[in-house]
Amino acid sequence: MPIGDKKKILVVDDEADVRNFLNAALLEAGFEVIVAEDGDKAIEEVKKQSPDLISLDLVMPKKSGAKFYRELNKNKEWSRIPVIIVTGHARDDLGKADLKELTMSGPGIYLEKPVKPHNYIAAIKKTLNMETTDDEKEKAELVELQSNLKNLIDSSDPKTLKKLKELLNNSE
Repeated sequence: MPIGDKKKILVVDDEADVRNFLNAALLEAGFEVIVAEDGDKAIEEVKKQSPDLISLDLVMPKKSGAKFYRELNKNKEWSRIPVIIVTGHARDDLGKADLKELTMSGPGIYLEKPVKPHNYIAAIKKTLNMETTDDEKEKAELVELQSNLKNLIDSSDPKTLKKLKELLNNSE
């Protein structure tokens, strides 16, 4: 990717190790990276320079990912910025409600921590409609499929879940 065409990604995560890991993966893939440790800092960064995509954690001190996302959507220009959720709290009480709200109202794609760098980069490239290799396309489709299935499972009734479990067990 030519230097002038570098896509700018804002990584918002309160865990320094995760920020550094995602930053390294993005830099290696040729992206420009901005980091923020919470929603307040992220809003400051967006005001300074609008990113091409935001990688957003859900559970953070000060301003959570959900609060940040709601604020982002109050601004017409900012609401166009694509968001991918990267969280370790998709299934627990800390993040489950926020994740459900956000995946239903906006970003449909989310990745659960720990994130595999190639899946992360593939999902970002697909979201940004960037040129991808066949392997990246496959990984992005897998991430999207997993997100969709997780959302379906979370909203399913117990009877449907039992049928799904039987189908999966019988396919082995």
